[in-house]
Amino acid sequence: MIALIKRLKLALSVTFFKHNFKRTFSVAACLLFCLVLLRLLPKADLAQAFPSSRSVTDSHGALLRLTLASDAQYRLWIPISQVAQPMQQAVLLYEDRWFYWHVGINPFALLRAALASSVGSRRIGGSTITMQLARRLYNIDSRSVTGKLRQAGLAIWLELRYSKRDILQAYLNVAPYGGNVVGVGAASLVYLRKPALNLNISEAINLAVIPQNPKKRLAENGFESAGLLAARSRLAQCWLTKNPQDAGQLSAIALKIPLNSRKNLPFAAPHLVEYLLQTQTGNQLQSALDLPMQHTLERVLVKYVQSRSDVGINNATAVLVDTTSMQVKALVGSANYHNAAIAGQVNGVLGKRSPGSTLKPFIYALALDQGLIHSASILKDAPSNFGVFTPENFDGRFNGPISAQDALIRSRNIPAVSLAAKLSKPSLYDFLKLAHIQKLQTEKHYGLALVLGGGEVTMEELATLYAILPNHGIWRELNYMQKNQLNDTQSFRLLSDEASYIVLDMLRKTPRPDTFSQARPPIAWKTGTSWGFRDAWTAGVFGRYVLVVWVGNFDGASNPALIGIETAAPLFMRIVDALRAQQLDASAFVTSQPANLQRVTVCAASGDLPNKECPVTTLAWFIPGKSPIKQSTLHRSVLIDSRTGLVVCQPNAFTKLQVFEYWSSDMQSLFKRAGMPLAKPPMDICDNNATAEQALTIITPMRGVTHLQRINKQEPILLRAEANAQSSQLFWFADNALLGQTKPSETLSWQPPHAGKYNLRVVDSNGNIDTREIKVESVQ
Repeated sequence: MIALIKRLKLALSVTFFKHNFKRTFSVAACLLFCLVLLRLLPKADLAQAFPSSRSVTDSHGALLRLTLASDAQYRLWIPISQVAQPMQQAVLLYEDRWFYWHVGINPFALLRAALASSVGSRRIGGSTITMQLARRLYNIDSRSVTGKLRQAGLAIWLELRYSKRDILQAYLNVAPYGGNVVGVGAASLVYLRKPALNLNISEAINLAVIPQNPKKRLAENGFESAGLLAARSRLAQCWLTKNPQDAGQLSAIALKIPLNSRKNLPFAAPHLVEYLLQTQTGNQLQSALDLPMQHTLERVLVKYVQSRSDVGINNATAVLVDTTSMQVKALVGSANYHNAAIAGQVNGVLGKRSPGSTLKPFIYALALDQGLIHSASILKDAPSNFGVFTPENFDGRFNGPISAQDALIRSRNIPAVSLAAKLSKPSLYDFLKLAHIQKLQTEKHYGLALVLGGGEVTMEELATLYAILPNHGIWRELNYMQKNQLNDTQSFRLLSDEASYIVLDMLRKTPRPDTFSQARPPIAWKTGTSWGFRDAWTAGVFGRYVLVVWVGNFDGASNPALIGIETAAPLFMRIVDALRAQQLDASAFVTSQPANLQRVTVCAASGDLPNKECPVTTLAWFIPGKSPIKQSTLHRSVLIDSRTGLVVCQPNAFTKLQVFEYWSSDMQSLFKRAGMPLAKPPMDICDNNATAEQALTIITPMRGVTHLQRINKQEPILLRAEANAQSSQLFWFADNALLGQTKPSETLSWQPPHAGKYNLRVVDSNGNIDTREIKVESVQ
């Protein structure tokens, strides 16, 4: 019987245990499910509870600007991954050592704080990091018992909903650091001028003790209050107890770190900063700007404008680009941001303006690629008209025959327009469109005036164009941010490597305006002056950088002093010299000769392969398969009978060999007009091939040009041709109707009777003929 009772008791106890275990397990499982559910349910991002400031730094992390948040606080919300580990550890050590072990409240800390307050000893805090976050998040007055209980309850609620990482991150961003400085992200920038990610141990300890009592620990007398010193010492000792290996970093000297005042926050590179704040997203913007370079550009530009105020120069802009990464390293949008009289807050780098002659290098590069010239080709700098467009040189003079290199260096307008008229697929207009030049009118709107600055570009766009040259013909997108790498930017080829190299080499030979000799180290640069003296430009390449400067007035006012070579070039050179003097540009000129590029010897006067009569030769860059090349026929030796002075075909005792220059008729006329008349060479009756080479050629109107005739307005088309030296008269016909006669290189005005196509023909006195079809359209 007793044994039966024992068995019954055992069975009952086992049954009860099983039942109780199942119930306990069910409760625990239900509780766990609820906890997981609370954590997984959608919840507000803690970062959205507080408005954030925005910071802009340079490429090295130096602060350029820290904006106020919408609630007038300096609060820069940053992820915990961007807070240095020493800062995180110092905050936990000083504020809540048991942070990762409690559920939002620390009963022992609360009890200790209550006992300390009741016996009247030094007041100590008992709030955990979670409780402090709850107080600021829900705006709780925790000085009363009710407020404290509410704070504790909401702290537990936060622990249930958010991870420890989320809570610590939020606290680091909302902790008070004195005045209107909130969060470690803003405090690090305000007091130490560096990102929170770069804080070291001593800096972290200085900042970590501030939130407990910001008013007392941030005294007005240099932030070295007694409260700060005592708190800093206590935290340092606690740190060394756990990390004795850091003793060298926490000496009294190492801990004494001067803190900056929020009253003198940086306001650097204002135009670039405001551009980034408007165009970029995110709270932390690390620009590609280099602050030492920025300061150099600002200092030189401001001093230069001040020195030229006597001639009405009061504004200028500049932009510096690293061509290897296309990063903007410095940008000055005006001479004085705070001067309303010059609209100083306007960012002139973004304004559209006439580029003057700064586009000419790309005309020559396109001509090199299209096989129109090589570097020593002889171009004609002579009076010319292209339809109704009759360009002139800046100095009003004409140089006659001039090499392509000299024409570019001396910025002659006529050769540039002549080359641009021959460009096709792409034309200069097509090239600019491909290079992302925005807001261009139609190509017909500009005509050939685009060559001389008829369109408008921004300094940004001009910088990207000049960066094509050192980048071997490849266009790359401009980059304002440090994080964007070269591979992330758009890029494509617009010029050949060979043409880019040749143009750079040509521009490097431009003499400096101050020394009248080539720059050493080399600088490849070009000036520009817009019509009406409204814009003075200089753009160029030195080392790995492209620099573009502009001098003028934002309202477009004219000033005779606004000439590129006289006004913008000196500023350009001063900036380059200042950067090099400070060793901010220590790199060599970044170019390497393309493997396909060759040097050939040509006749200096004709630009062709020298014949035996050519007296002077020179070297020219030659692109095999592209560059035009032929035997020179300019210099020709002729047998002259000394008794008669006439040409003879067979040598005798009275003949001598004499070399003559056989220039075309328009060049003969130009030399004569310049006061250097050339001796008229005799007709070479013995060399039929030589005579045939001096073909009669129509110069204007140009081939492929459509002439627009405005209704009810007389606008004649100018006809001109060049012929060999023996041609005395030229006869002009339009569809077999005689229009008139001229001498070689003289101009005949012709008014087409109606719109349509015409077949023009010119015949010289020797029977040579040239024809050209033109198209005339009527417009309003």
